[in-house]
This record gives sequence, structure tokens and C-alpha cells, in this order.
Amino acid sequence: MTELLKFNEVVAGYGEARILHGVDLAIESNERVAILGRNGVGKTTVVNTFLSSARLMQGTVELAGQRIKQLRYFTAARHGISVVPQGRRIIPGLTVRENLLLGAAVDRQGPWNLRRVFELFPILAERADTPGTALSGGQQQMLAIGRALMANPALLVLDEPSEGLAPVIVDELVQVLSDLAREGIALLLIEQNLSLVQRVAKRYYVMAKGTVVESGDLAGLTTEGLKQHLVV
Repeated sequence: MTELLKFNEVVAGYGEARILHGVDLAIESNERVAILGRNGVGKTTVVNTFLSSARLMQGTVELAGQRIKQLRYFTAARHGISVVPQGRRIIPGLTVRENLLLGAAVDRQGPWNLRRVFELFPILAERADTPGTALSGGQQQMLAIGRALMANPALLVLDEPSEGLAPVIVDELVQVLSDLAREGIALLLIEQNLSLVQRVAKRYYVMAKGTVVESGDLAGLTTEGLKQHLVV
């Protein structure tokens, strides 16, 4: 399998503050992986590092098998990694359609286009000319996922995708992510929702104080074992 994302002894942070301390992790094609841990342990900084929002201080980052010496905000997308960020970050002043088209700006070839996204999320087709920020929370999450898919990713990274969503919407999200995984898109979840993690991911990393302290198969981890890593 191809390693889509790999961290080797990564030290990263903001300004002079170091948040990640020697992080090692890897996600291969077709994998479903979760990063677990209490709030403030550095999970989102993992994402911010390959998006260049956090500064890579030491170690190496590999995207699609290539060691990247100089990370830029568009580097990950060009290498097939799309991110659904925490808080969704729908662009104010743009319609649903326009927000989706932003995702295609990287110009990667693949099966995802407006028609496919509208088939996956019919409500977005119905509200295509509505301002994206006028959607409900669940619909905005659909829009954020659709926008990420427009870049035709090999790996879809979701940072706290269930945050603020009703349980029935989380159930729909589980179904969507499972369908995407069956289509061959690898998934990396940064998530606190036990049910979502257990129903979608197959492998996990646990972070504490900016480093990976445990990893393994979710099949071998009990609910109680999982809970101890997710308590705020």
C-alpha cells in the first residue's frame, strides 16, 4: 500500500512554542484511522503541520510517498489530501455552489464534481444558490465534506466532524464516511465521539502532551479503554 501521509519524529508548533514532540504516524491508502486524545494534546496541530499553519521545526513529513521539505497551504491538496476543518470554515458571502467550487481549485483529476457531490448530498443541490453560512450545522458539515471531495482526494482528513451535530445527523455522517471508504478514499478522523470512531475507524493513535503514546487496532480496544483517551 501507498503511504499517503507519514510523520517521522515531527516537532512542530507556533512561533517558538513546541506543541508536537517527536510524532510518528502513518496513514496508508484505503485505511480508516482515528487520532484520539484529550483536548489540548496536539491533535489539531498534526493537521496544521501538513497544512503549514503550524511550523515544522524538526523531523520530516511525507505526502503520497514524497518527502516535503517546504510545506505550503496548498501542498497537501496537490498531493491528494483534503481537510474538513474543525468549525467547517464555510466562506461567508459565497453560495453553496461557490463554496464547493473552491474545493476544485487545486485541479486534481478524479470522479468528484458538482454532480457527484449533489448526488451524495441532495440538500446541497436544493440549496445550491443559498449562502453557505445560512445552512444548518449539519448541512454546513455536508458542504465542508463536499468541498473537500471536490479536490478528488486520496485521503480525507476530518477534524472533529461531529462537533455540534445532533445524534441523527451523526448517524448520517457515519453512513457517508463508510460509503466514501468503500469507494477507496482513506479517512483520518480527529474525533471525540465514541460511536462515530468505533463505527468508522479501524486503527487508532492516542496522543498525550504532544506525542503519540499508543496505537493499534480499534477491534482490540474496548469501549471503556477508548473512553479513557477521550475524557476532556
